[in-house]
Amino acid sequence: MEFKELTTNFLGRNVIYYKEIDSTQLEILRKINNLTNGTIIMADIQTNGKGTHGRVWHTSEKNNIAFSFVIYPNCNVRKLEGITKEIAETLVLAIKNIYNIELNIKHPNDIVYNNRKIGGILTQDKLNGEIVKYIVVGIGINTVQTEFPKEIENIATSIKKEFNIEVDRIKIITEFCNLFEQKFLERSYI
Repeated sequence: MEFKELTTNFLGRNVIYYKEIDSTQLEILRKINNLTNGTIIMADIQTNGKGTHGRVWHTSEKNNIAFSFVIYPNCNVRKLEGITKEIAETLVLAIKNIYNIELNIKHPNDIVYNNRKIGGILTQDKLNGEIVKYIVVGIGINTVQTEFPKEIENIATSIKKEFNIEVDRIKIITEFCNLFEQKFLERSYI
């Protein structure tokens, strides 16, 4: 899988793609010692996707967005305060730039529309003292899914269900990477 319009130096330059996997987040953590800075692991279907607070993130249809990436920032952990919020803001901006739709953020890590969850962000880091060894970011966005498991059908939705449009997940991920790497470099995280 290739992101042709990528303008980044490192984020998204190495992509590992799976048709089906338990969790992109877990796969990054399993391979953490062998991945280059900015590596993305992406899947069509996750059977055990990770959400916050130990919850499961359902990714049961192709063309939804399910990916994780790793960055090795080598900075003090205090510099990364608020990074989840910045990731959410960047994701909302990327979708607005391409499709001109306004999604909202339920801080710190949910992407919502009409009080229903469209997506979420999971950030995990590994510290060596106060220095961040790595940060792993997982992003899930319901783009095409129109039916949800009974237990979340009243709180979950998708871009297709709300806006009746088909989105290109590669364009969204590419735009996110382009915007986020620039923001990351401006903040001198690496």
